[in-house]
Amino acid sequence: MKIINKFYPHALAIFGFVVVSLLYFYPVLQGKQIFQSDIVQYTGMAKEQNDFRATDHVEPYWTNSAFGGMPTYQLGAKYPHDYIGAIDDALRFLPRPADYLFLYFLGFYGLLLVLRIDPLKAFFGAIAFGFSTYLIIILGVGHNAKAHAIAYMPMVIAGFILVFQRKYVLGGLLTLFATALEINANHFQMTYYLLIFLLILSGYFIYLDLKAKEYNALFKSFGILSVAGILAIGANATNLMATAEYADFSTRGKSELSFNPDGSKSTSSSAMTYDYITEYSYGIAESFNLIVPRLFGGSNHEALGTDSSMYEFMIGQGVPEGQAADFVTGMPTYWGDQPIVAAPAYIGIVVFFLGILALFIDERKIKYVFLSGAIAALILSWGKNFPIITDFFIDHVPMYNKFRAVSSIQVILELCFPVLAIMGLQTFFKLEKEIQWKALWQSAAVVFGLILALFFSKSMFSFSGANDAYYLESYGPGFVDALKADRMTLYSADLLRSGFFIVLVAGVLWLFIKNRIAQNAAIILVGLFMVSDLFLVDKKYVSAKDFVSGRDVEAPFQETAVDAEILKDTGHYRVFEVNGNLSSARASYFHKSIGGYHAAKPRRVQQLFDYQISKNNLEMLNMLNVKYVIQTDKEGKEFPTINPDANGNAWFVSDVKLVNKADDEMRMLDKFDSKKIAIFNINRYRSKFKNAQLKKNLDTTGTIQLNVYKPNYLKYTSATKNEALAVFSEIYYENGWNAYIDGEKTDHFPVDYVLRALIVPGGEHTIEFKFEPEVIKTGSTITFISSVGMLLLLIGGIYYERKKGLKSEV
Repeated sequence: MKIINKFYPHALAIFGFVVVSLLYFYPVLQGKQIFQSDIVQYTGMAKEQNDFRATDHVEPYWTNSAFGGMPTYQLGAKYPHDYIGAIDDALRFLPRPADYLFLYFLGFYGLLLVLRIDPLKAFFGAIAFGFSTYLIIILGVGHNAKAHAIAYMPMVIAGFILVFQRKYVLGGLLTLFATALEINANHFQMTYYLLIFLLILSGYFIYLDLKAKEYNALFKSFGILSVAGILAIGANATNLMATAEYADFSTRGKSELSFNPDGSKSTSSSAMTYDYITEYSYGIAESFNLIVPRLFGGSNHEALGTDSSMYEFMIGQGVPEGQAADFVTGMPTYWGDQPIVAAPAYIGIVVFFLGILALFIDERKIKYVFLSGAIAALILSWGKNFPIITDFFIDHVPMYNKFRAVSSIQVILELCFPVLAIMGLQTFFKLEKEIQWKALWQSAAVVFGLILALFFSKSMFSFSGANDAYYLESYGPGFVDALKADRMTLYSADLLRSGFFIVLVAGVLWLFIKNRIAQNAAIILVGLFMVSDLFLVDKKYVSAKDFVSGRDVEAPFQETAVDAEILKDTGHYRVFEVNGNLSSARASYFHKSIGGYHAAKPRRVQQLFDYQISKNNLEMLNMLNVKYVIQTDKEGKEFPTINPDANGNAWFVSDVKLVNKADDEMRMLDKFDSKKIAIFNINRYRSKFKNAQLKKNLDTTGTIQLNVYKPNYLKYTSATKNEALAVFSEIYYENGWNAYIDGEKTDHFPVDYVLRALIVPGGEHTIEFKFEPEVIKTGSTITFISSVGMLLLLIGGIYYERKKGLKSEV
């Protein structure tokens, strides 16, 4: 009975999380799925991989349907011995995206319990965290891996706290499994930001232990955390090692080029420029939309009503009422510093108010850890708007320059403030009435003072957006004036909205102080106001209208007449969709495309586009075997163009031009005949093409053709009288692709900046390329050993705790 009473509140809370998750995303109960723009792109990218897996029942680890060819390590590849993934699947048993929302709730609830928050307050705190607007909007657009990693952050933090609180077994096991799940979520940027917060948290506990001279406890804590970290990393070794290997090949790696596409000198060896890293930088003043949602206009696609200035403007222009009402449902009211914003990063005015309350009354020093984490995240999110800090981190902090969209570090703030809020709520009800009243009016004064300051500062802002010049030119000054008027209306309206919620919450707490309502009633009312505040904002941006039939999600791209025409050609070739360039996976869904959509594109393919293809160097399309180009006419209608000069799958060249560095490779591509010449970097790859400097007559009179195609296997037959140099229209990837001639492994090497080539002896031969990444084999072994270690520690931990429990009973 004691056990039931002990776990009953938690079981009820978990059941509540399930219900809330399903109710918020209730269309999943009707079999519908959310239409996520990023997942649509992923579906296009992964189509060939998924089809091959379904038919051949093996993992290809390579796809030729995007960017000319790339590993699938970051495209949903399935690895051997992924037992952590199986645990994750069990935790995410609800339909997507309700599963991620449930995971938000569950992880944060656990963290609050570790901080000794009682179940009722922890329940409302978890709901408030999960309903933080940014966390909901990333589910709406399909940043699933990001949401996944964020959901496990609170569990990792809880494990760390338990270890430093001397609860070594429980804390160690929680840290071990939570960290393994966090890494398995496969969003390393979010994990990296979590590490920054863990450094702050660890610094706090190190200070306490050093002050108390608890050296043995400190060493023991770090020993346990180290073992947990090593095994958690080991359990994800395959993915980590494969991703690290690919990172050097991707746009996240260092560029070998010392000049920019316009010919100017490059000031950084990073393939990601400073502007690219900091493109999404949070405006300093814009930070106030954390507590006033549409202070800076909300989003780039804001729904306005028939009472808006824009609606009146459209009616005044003679637009029918129905059309005007439809038109104002997606207005670019956002006027902050970021290029595109799908929703404000709103944490909730009630959450903020209770967080301020915690700073006044909670005596636990750990509150300063969460405050420091929030402040650090806010400052770093400013990016280029606060260069003194951002530049230091980009230039000196390891791996910080590997990630873009620095504003997303605000997820740490969005975690920290709900913790402070519930700490404040819990402490409030433990105080004497006099202290409660003092803390209440002080917190209300701070928050109301801030709201009033923003209200009276309205005249200081121009309410002009980055694209207003375009709107002025396209639609005229009346349109822009109406847009600005609506921005000002949103500014004032949401300030009043935030003030209203503070009045409600402060009123409830005042009624409790005056003994007008009971404690549980006050907690429930405050919790409901806190959740309602966020819920009402969230529903503006992610709601039932975003759900479609399952078939529309599973097959998001419809075959066009152009696609059908191209697919009549059953050969092996590539397609270039001009409109998509290298930022759309639509063509990848149907064809082998040189375009695609990915956060870490193959670096050399991206450079080939930036330095050559974008400048209309058609020879690049020839050597990539682009047989069809999808273009759009003046009326917006697509049509296919056949490229008669495409080189085919493989060909023999008569001459090799030797260069010593990547700069020379790229410049030589400006004007060369890829059918006759191969450009080879002898300084870097001399060992793979030892006779490159020997002048010899290369045979070009023979034949070579592709006979068997699979994503991870290519088979050719060749016939030449003498030795020849064959160039293949396939992307060179050193770590995995092996070449065989008549079954014997042979060297192949990169040419023409991105392609692969090899020397073919005279006579008739079978040439095979097999994708056999050693990193998968090595990583899988490490993963298996680490998983066994985790299992043994789990069994040992359960045995130890059970034995300790039996002793305490005796």
